[in-house]
Amino acid sequence: MTDRTGIFAGEDPFEIARRWLADAEGSEVNDPNAMALATVDPQGMPNVRMVLLKEIAAGSVVFYTNYNSVKAAEIDASGTAAVVLHWKSLRRQLRVRGPVQREDGPEADAYYASRSLKSRLGAWASRQSQPLESRGTLMAEVARQTARHGSNPPRPPFWGGYRITPVEIEFWADGAFRLHDRFRWRRTDPQAPWSVQRLNP
Repeated sequence: MTDRTGIFAGEDPFEIARRWLADAEGSEVNDPNAMALATVDPQGMPNVRMVLLKEIAAGSVVFYTNYNSVKAAEIDASGTAAVVLHWKSLRRQLRVRGPVQREDGPEADAYYASRSLKSRLGAWASRQSQPLESRGTLMAEVARQTARHGSNPPRPPFWGGYRITPVEIEFWADGAFRLHDRFRWRRTDPQAPWSVQRLNP
């Protein structure tokens, strides 16, 4: 598509997305990998929260969380999710949606092992999304897990990744007078070829 040039150029949307993320890593003050994750509950009520992108892989977008959290329960029930990354410094955003699978094998083990010790122990201590009596209660649980696991805690069985395999990716860049540039990559399923359309702003 001759119209798709400059920052939109390329035949692989994951490569373009990685390029945009690299640009953001050089310009965003905090957390260029922060993204809003949208899910729905069993009644169809939407839910959204910020999570950290771990990786834009060859065919997927990966993040990690507690499998006992609300977000995980909603993902497991629907099998789908959507995310958006907004880079204010670049005046760009990236939207992704599609089916989701757990990433809880060797890659999850390796990522967990690479995190700081305090973060690893915190994963054991937090009953994510559950009511908490006080911060003191949480810190006491951190101390208990520290005594239990020491300096090399294993990855908790309730902590791991999710891999979104997109069926839709949209690249958006701010334009003068709100005449933004938008290109939507879409496919019928994760094995199908992509089609690309320019969208009205």
